[in-house]
Amino acid sequence: MLRPLHDLEVTRHPSLLIGLDEPDDGAVYQLASGEALVQTVDFFTPIVDDPFDWGRIAAANALSDVYAMGGTPLTALSIVGWPRDELPLDLLADVQRGSAEVLVEAECTLIGGHSIDDREPKFGLAVTGIVDPERMMTNQAARPGDRLVLTKPLGTGLISTAIKRDQATPEQIEAAVLVMTTLNRAAADAAGTIGVQAATDVTGFGLLGHLGEMVAASGVGARIDHRWVPLLPGVEELAEGGVVPGGTGRNLASVGEFTRFGDLAEPLRTVLADAQTSGGLLFAVGPDRCDDLIAALGEAGTPAAAVIGEIVDGAGIEVE
Repeated sequence: MLRPLHDLEVTRHPSLLIGLDEPDDGAVYQLASGEALVQTVDFFTPIVDDPFDWGRIAAANALSDVYAMGGTPLTALSIVGWPRDELPLDLLADVQRGSAEVLVEAECTLIGGHSIDDREPKFGLAVTGIVDPERMMTNQAARPGDRLVLTKPLGTGLISTAIKRDQATPEQIEAAVLVMTTLNRAAADAAGTIGVQAATDVTGFGLLGHLGEMVAASGVGARIDHRWVPLLPGVEELAEGGVVPGGTGRNLASVGEFTRFGDLAEPLRTVLADAQTSGGLLFAVGPDRCDDLIAALGEAGTPAAAVIGEIVDGAGIEVE
């Protein structure tokens, strides 16, 4: 996967627990109090037509990295690029209102931000949270025998592209927006109650890309069964019809380096590599605690609570 920041020469502070050297969801900085800061940033161009929903999705997506680390978001700074001579500022106000609504739900305080004049609209957040280093979840803690549990269905990238091409059905739009605006807070809380230590969120690199980072960081392999992976409605048909975002195509080419697909059809390969926005959390949990996690996720009402495979000895990913 392309992560050019890893090649930079930077100061490595002794209090930095997770930084550029670890392909994790957020940076973690140890404080003198014993707690640690979690920091992350994410922003993107519109993926839905409604500006209010775009703001909600952008906020949920930015907050997700903190939840994936087992942390609690504290503050957020907004990041805006806006073509002020082409789009009215009232639309930007709608984006900000959508973002603020989700931040209130997350009990995360908006403390400021920065905007620039840009030909293409962009919006997102830089988020700071806090985490107990002893209860932190990382993608380096997966162990052979762990079960892989996914908390949201796949396909938001494909449906977002279908929206841009006026090919998405009302059912697909409604389902995708609901998934993308659902915070991963409840899923993270459920995992925290039973002591899950290995997690990542499924976003731009897709399920296979983020799972690939997890198994590489943990020195293990993974086996998943595509029949168990929850999907949004009609996404396999979208992939078969060529309604595929560029990021998903790049993902599919990249994950081929460490994924064994067997005779899996191309559309399903595409769905498994689909670049997600505000996707779910992917947990690796011991088999003795898997049922407890599934029950806790069910009580929390997460969009999905699916056991999709397991961690194994070896390297790479095998799709059955």
